[in-house]
Amino acid sequence: MQKDNVNILIAPRITEKGAYLSANGVYVFNVAVDANKHDIMTAVKKIYNVTPRKVTVVTVPRKVVATRGTNRKGASSGGKKAYVFLKKGETIEIM
Repeated sequence: MQKDNVNILIAPRITEKGAYLSANGVYVFNVAVDANKHDIMTAVKKIYNVTPRKVTVVTVPRKVVATRGTNRKGASSGGKKAYVFLKKGETIEIM
């Protein structure tokens, strides 16, 4: 079954750690829960026209969240993120 490349990469994960890593050629993306390393690598190749050297996938767990001032509790959604290591000299322009 062929997956759509647009639905694999949800969004770049813009954090302080991600900004630090991007200076070293590593970019962090929120990805679909059912995506694997091969799917992520091909999506990055087609969308950004760069060659990933390595992809590391991390599962983000759900967390219990309490609302202040009320007795309500809920949960954050969790999900999956991917660290994409690029070849030396290649960059991704994230706005």
